[in-house]
This record gives sequence, C-alpha cells and structure tokens, in this order.
Amino acid sequence: MSEPKTPTPTPAGDTYKGWVFKWTNYIKGYQRRWFVLSNGLLSYYRTQAEMGHTCRGTINLATANITVDDACNFVISNGGAQTYHLKASCEVERQRWITALELAKAKAARMQAESDDSGDDFPPSSAPVAPGQGGGSHNSEVQSALRTLGSKVEDLSTCNDLISKHGSALQRSLSELDSLRLTGEAGEKIRQVTERATLFRITSNAMINACRDFLALAQGHSKRWQKALQAEREQRVRLEETLEQLAKQHNHLERAFRGAAQSNASADSKSAAGPGKGEASDEDDDNEFFDAMEEAPEFITVPADPQFHKSVFSCFITEVGKQEGTKLNEEPLAMNQESPSQELVPLKKRRTRIPDKPNYSLNLWSIMKNCIGKELSKIPMPVNFNEPISMLQRLSEDLEYHELLDKAAKCQSSLEQMCYVAAFSVSSYSTTVYRTGKPFNPLLGETYELDRRRESGYRSLCEQVSHHPPAAAHHVISDRGWTLRQEITVASKFRGKYLSIMPLGTIHAIFEKSNNHYTWKKVTTTVHNIIVGKLWIDQSGEIDVVNHTTGDRCHLKFAPYSYFSRDVARKVTGVVMDKDGKAHYVLSGTWDEKMEFSRVMQSSRGGENGTEGKQKTVYQTLKAREVWRRNPLPESAETTYYFTALALTLNEFEEGVAPTDSRRRPDQRLMEEGRWDEANAEKQRLEEKQRIARREREREAANQRTSTVDEDSLTDPSLKNAPHDSYQALWFEGCKDEITGEQVHIYKGGYWEAKERGSWECCPDIF
Repeated sequence: MSEPKTPTPTPAGDTYKGWVFKWTNYIKGYQRRWFVLSNGLLSYYRTQAEMGHTCRGTINLATANITVDDACNFVISNGGAQTYHLKASCEVERQRWITALELAKAKAARMQAESDDSGDDFPPSSAPVAPGQGGGSHNSEVQSALRTLGSKVEDLSTCNDLISKHGSALQRSLSELDSLRLTGEAGEKIRQVTERATLFRITSNAMINACRDFLALAQGHSKRWQKALQAEREQRVRLEETLEQLAKQHNHLERAFRGAAQSNASADSKSAAGPGKGEASDEDDDNEFFDAMEEAPEFITVPADPQFHKSVFSCFITEVGKQEGTKLNEEPLAMNQESPSQELVPLKKRRTRIPDKPNYSLNLWSIMKNCIGKELSKIPMPVNFNEPISMLQRLSEDLEYHELLDKAAKCQSSLEQMCYVAAFSVSSYSTTVYRTGKPFNPLLGETYELDRRRESGYRSLCEQVSHHPPAAAHHVISDRGWTLRQEITVASKFRGKYLSIMPLGTIHAIFEKSNNHYTWKKVTTTVHNIIVGKLWIDQSGEIDVVNHTTGDRCHLKFAPYSYFSRDVARKVTGVVMDKDGKAHYVLSGTWDEKMEFSRVMQSSRGGENGTEGKQKTVYQTLKAREVWRRNPLPESAETTYYFTALALTLNEFEEGVAPTDSRRRPDQRLMEEGRWDEANAEKQRLEEKQRIARREREREAANQRTSTVDEDSLTDPSLKNAPHDSYQALWFEGCKDEITGEQVHIYKGGYWEAKERGSWECCPDIF
C-alpha cells in the first residue's frame, strides 16, 4: 500500500487522506480503499475519483471506539451499527492514522458538547442586533476568536496527553531492551538511544508543564472575556430598550401634533374621534414610516402605541393612530351586532372527547407487499390504518388557525398581510406531526360542511368532485372579510419503506377590503418506517405565496429531516419581498410548533457566507416576534388518534346537514365507535355501491352517445376513446381559473340556502 497522498498530519490537522486496506468478507478479504478523515467523519471510497459523487460509508468519530489489534491492524466501531476492520501497510503508517483519528475524535466530541451547551455559554448570541450599531459582526468576531482559541487550547491539551502516553511507552520499551544485557556495539547503540530518549522525555516534560500553565492561563482569560462580553451585551440591550421607548414617544408625539393640526384645519372632519388622530394623518405617517426605514435603516421603528403591541405583527402600525377614531370603532360595533343573538341563543357546546382507539393487531406487510408502486387511492385498505375522519374533514382542519386570516384581513399593508397568510400556510401542517393514520377516501358526491359562523365567523363546504383521480373542492367564506378556496388532488406512492403524499392543486385566499388575491400550493408529506419501526411524518419542499394584486411574494422552504443536520428539526424559513424583489420580512420557525417574523432593516450581498457557505444575502433585522404558535393537544391525545380540539368535533353528528355529509357515513361512524370489524364490512359495501353507480353512469353515457350520433360517426376512433363517466358535481362547477389557468371547481352557491329550507331532494344516495 502506498503512502498517504497528504503530508503527515499535525496534532491540529483537520483533514487526512490515504489508502488503507479494509476487510470486506471472507471471500475477498482485505481490499484497498481510499479513506478521508474530515470534520470528525471518517469516509471511504473505492477510488479517489468517487469522492465527488459516491461515498461507500461514513462513521462519526464523536461516538466511535478506536482499538489496535496488532502491529498493522486497527478497528473503528460506533457501538455495533458500523465496524471497520482496517490494516495499514506498516506500523508507522498505522500509528499516523491512530494519531489523526484520536485527534479528530477528541475534536468531534468537543464540538458536539459545544453544540449542546451553546445556549448556556452564549445565551444572547442568537438575538437580532439593531441596525446601525455594528454590534452583530463585532460580537460574531469575538465569539469566533474565543471558539478558535478554545479549540487550539483543546488541541494542545490532546497533544499533551498523546506525548505523555507515547513517551512513557517508548521509555518502557527502551528499559526492556536495556535489561537484555547486550554486549558489544549493539549494547552501546542501545545505551545511546536510551540517553537520547531520556533527554527527549525531560524536554517533553518541560514543554508539557509550560503547556499546562498556558492552558490554565488561557482558560482563566477566556472566562473573563466571556463575562466582559456578556456585560457588553446586557448594556447594549438596555440601550436598545431605551432607544425603543424614545422612538415610541417621538412617533406618538409627532402623530398627535399632526392630528391636532389637521383637526383644527378641518373642524367638520368626523374621522378624528380622539384628539389629533385622523385618517389622513395615518396615511401620511404610513408613508413616512417606510421612507424613514429606507433612508435611515439604523433607526428602530416599532408600533406607536404599546396598547396594540399585543399583536405579534406590526399590521396595526397604520391603524394605531386611529385607536380613538371611527375605523377602530366600527369593528367592535360589528361584533356587538352579533352579540345580542349570541346572548339569546347560547353557543353549542362541542364535544371534547371521542372513544379511545382500540388495540387491534394486524400484519402490515401481508397487505403492503403487493402494493409497492401503486397509488394509495387505488389500494383497498382496511380501516385499521385509518383515522375516523374523511379527507374532506382533514381539508376543513386547515381552518384550525383561522384567526391568522382574521388578523390579515385587518392589515392595511400588503406586506404585513403576506406574513399572516404565509404563517397560515405553515400552520395547516401542525396537525399532522403525530397523525400517522390515513383519512377515509371520500365517496364521489360526498360533502362536508363546517358551520362556525356564530363562533368564528366562517362557513366551510367541501365536496368530492372526482373519484379517479380523487379530487375535493373546498370553499370557505368568512364574515370577517376573507374567502378561502382550493381544489386538492392527492397523488401518493408507496415506496416500500416510506409513503409519499403529493397534494396537487392551488389554494386561493381573497381579502375583500384590499382585494388582495393570494395563491400557494402544498408541500410533499412523507410517512417513514412503513414496514419496520415507529411511524413518523416529515414535510419537505418549497412554497411560493404570491399576491397577484400587488406582486408581493413570500418564498417558504421546508427543510427535510436529516440525521447529520445540526439545524432544528422540521425547520421552515422564508422571506417576504415586494414586486421589485426587496426583502421586508424574514420568517423562521418550525411547522409543528411556531413561526416568528423579523422586520428587515437592511440587506446586503457578498458578505460573510455563514458556516456552510450557502447564505449569500445577509439581512439586518429587528428582534424576532412570534406570529403563530401551535395549540396544545387535548389530554389523552395518544389514545384518540392525536386529534386536536377542532378535529375532535369534526365528526360530531349535527342535525340538518346534507344526506351526503361525512358525518352520516356509516363505516366511518362504526370505526369511531370502535367496531372495526363491522366498519370493514360496511366499507366494502359502500365501495361496491360506488362501483355499481359508476358503471350505471358509464352505461347511460354510452346510450346517450349512441342515440345522438349517426352510423358514420360510430366508426370514428376518437368517439370510442371519449370519457364514459359524465358525473357533474352538485355544489361546485368546473371552469378555468383566471389566475392560474388550471381547470378547477368553484362553488356555485345554493348549499346554505338548501340547508335553511331543509330541501335535500337533489342529493344522491351514496350511503
């Protein structure tokens, strides 16, 4: 085996490469492989050319054990999952690898400990820095210097231990040779080597003592530097808070002055209900607010009135000057108009629990082994894999955090409104984190209504408008100024180890007051460990939320889970930009817990690229604030399919709903009650009934074509390939979407009027 291509590693070396023989099997024995040691990871390849594309294996040295078998052999193992039996060309080469591996292992373990303790060592390091202070880059440089110094000191300590260890071993070996009492020239040579080894050990001990003193001194200074840095941070935070209060007072006084001046100039203006706060001044202040940020980005801008600081976004910045004016009085009046009816007729008490999930055993592999590569909608599944709600109800569950759209409807700035809409698009995934059950596939013509007008101000209606491919249309109208509609087609594939669910279709959100029209799509959902292990769900992909009225855009990225990533699991990041591509807000958080936003004060390109070298744009932002947080799950959620408080009420029976409503579906109801055997039998009956109805429609369509064409046209091959199923949705009609150009189904009206009349004669018998 040839020597390594790189120089002999120094104690602080970060990378080491070379050829090593690796044990493969009893037939081939040891085979020559190219090994690369870098950043605490030992990887190997068949050839050097494979380094760019094919890694044959990697082991993390932070948790690995390194043992020496004999003169040339050594073993690396991480506890049983991975074990490499390696052989070097000679003992010297083996010792070089052992030294490099021990150094890399110590550094990897130290980096892992620092990663775990980073929150304790530098608590404020992740806090945003006010623009214009210059503190962010300075603190980063100081912290980087401290980390580098600490790393080098730890390397020195590791070398100290290695020198002591190898020096003692050398001294023992020489003492054993000396005890052999060799005579002549050989004995003289051994005595010379022993004397030189003794001199080397004396020198090494002196160096070790000096290094130990330096280590203690460096550690002491490091602690003092950290304390000084912490004190500087605390002082900066206090200064920022003081400046923030001054900015609030200045903005408040300026608005009051301008409002008072306008009130004196226009005495008949009815918009100024409070002293000095009118609509026109609010619009002027709104324009000045954005101009001030562009011209003086170091200026900290916050909501003018702390009373409205309860909102996580600054969407009340433009409204805060009207807190005593007419526009803010209108909303309480509108709410007060509904309050008498709410007092006369108490709100319906919704259920808070469903029967516990029974514990039925089932051989999953016996069912799934014949389903690899097929679409999930075409696989006959028992209810054992389901949860007792339908896909229509799962779509309605997107309204769990409808209050985000309520708040967005109040915003006068489209960019702030975009932040709420983006947070709403993320919040719909929070209900899926523990939900590994499959919802029931809706029957063709099945509907589901969710009437929460009195509680939350909205009405929702879903209908299954197509069976192959399965497609559901959804329409929501809110009294609080917004409309939501979507048509989702689910494409799913079973890949053996995991299940991929790809929702196809566009979601639309329209706000009445601003006429802003937003669209976005859903990301891919992956269910892992289908065959072996505990099921878990991940969301991955990218979402572009687009405001087609103003051209604003928010790009959200759902990071897929990675075992080697140090980022927070289920991470979501996004940037809100205007039509010119200028960033105004940065969104960050996780799709299962919360989302935060930060106001961008300044952005720059070509700065430091970050630790991974991927970030090319640096945003200077204000302190992050929370815009959305997941509601806690109800008690005993693990025994009730991990349903949220809203999901527990979705299948609760209600009087007056349509005969096609999912609440009336018998197999779903039987499953909820724990009668799974009966539910499976009922499920087969419903599916067979649906097949019979489809064949009847195809027969009627064929008869109709036969009666409307002449004999010559019957020979036309195009007519033979024409679709046979002429099904038409009841409450939705197909058309071309003006925004996206897609063929969609849009609500045509009539459902809620039919419910008020109790007239359901038009509904088909599907159950």
